[in-house]
Amino acid sequence: MTTTLHETICMAKQERHKNLFLNYKNLNIFPVELLKDEGLQFLERLYMKRNSLTTLPDNLAQKLPNLVELYLHSNNIVFIPEAIGNLARLQSLDLSNNALQMLCPEIGRLKSLRHLRLSNNQLKCLPSEVGDLKELETLDVSMNQLISLPDTLHHCLSLQNLTADHNCLRHVPRQLCWLHRLNQLSMAANRLNFLPLDLGRSRELQFVFVDHNSDLKGLPSYLYNKVIGCSGCGVSSQVQEEGTNDTLGALPAEVKLVGTSAGTVVPLEELALRTLHQVYHHRLSDLHLLPHLTLPKSLLELLQFPLGHCHRCSQAMFTTIYPKLFPLRDTALAGVHRRTTVSFVAYCCSSRCLRTIDLQG
Repeated sequence: MTTTLHETICMAKQERHKNLFLNYKNLNIFPVELLKDEGLQFLERLYMKRNSLTTLPDNLAQKLPNLVELYLHSNNIVFIPEAIGNLARLQSLDLSNNALQMLCPEIGRLKSLRHLRLSNNQLKCLPSEVGDLKELETLDVSMNQLISLPDTLHHCLSLQNLTADHNCLRHVPRQLCWLHRLNQLSMAANRLNFLPLDLGRSRELQFVFVDHNSDLKGLPSYLYNKVIGCSGCGVSSQVQEEGTNDTLGALPAEVKLVGTSAGTVVPLEELALRTLHQVYHHRLSDLHLLPHLTLPKSLLELLQFPLGHCHRCSQAMFTTIYPKLFPLRDTALAGVHRRTTVSFVAYCCSSRCLRTIDLQG
């Protein structure tokens, strides 16, 4: 350890500093001086950007118990020890530009965490325990190798900003539509070919960026009055799967029937699910308390998170949809989004709603 670094840490201990800056120090290992004796009990913010660290010490929380912000941007960190979960007061954790291949489940024990930045790593998945971060407001997992997001992410009820650009995502969990504080969603440069039918239904969600998803042809009509980015969408020359409407694009696997304005009969299965939804709707938040024999768990989850809601009358939909396309080039937004061939798609619950829906009326 250099004399200057030693003096910096000793002074921080003696004067009970709350902030410590150790950026650009060519550190290969975590400074031992930070962990000696009682550590830095008063330290709240530790900046260690652009070093060469490969991991963190197991006793970090013991020696720095009051740490609120930890900035480890641009190191060579390969893994985070389980003890990271002991940083009870931590609110901001920046691990961007490292070499993380996995994130330990103990990350979910950071109950005070508000900002988690994991961009530009090598992550292929996120632990389901991320959903335990009830105070999380910002999550940045861009520039990784993610093929999906955890189904538990909708439990992060405080989430406002989700960035997952430049991954390998093929779909967006429809449960994200129930994050009523989510204000900005960015999933540019992935492999998306459809979006949740209800995306944009929340008034709080105002900014959606899905640029450069070349197989994405349809935008849910709830996004019509939002700030959207869709450059480079719908330009793929890839042949559509058999049975898929080439103009409409791909659809969620739950869709069993795509109705038209000429169809007047809604399938019995769809009617039954809509009826069940109405019965349980007033106590959806307590569905997990119902007797297990009442309905299968999978069915209860479907009732809690329908496939979508009719843009005309807000009727919940489960297996049957009646879509109507509004090509972006024919809307007032055409001049803003020039390099795209996508359409807004209004998903309706019946042929009657399909005939009367009009986004621009």
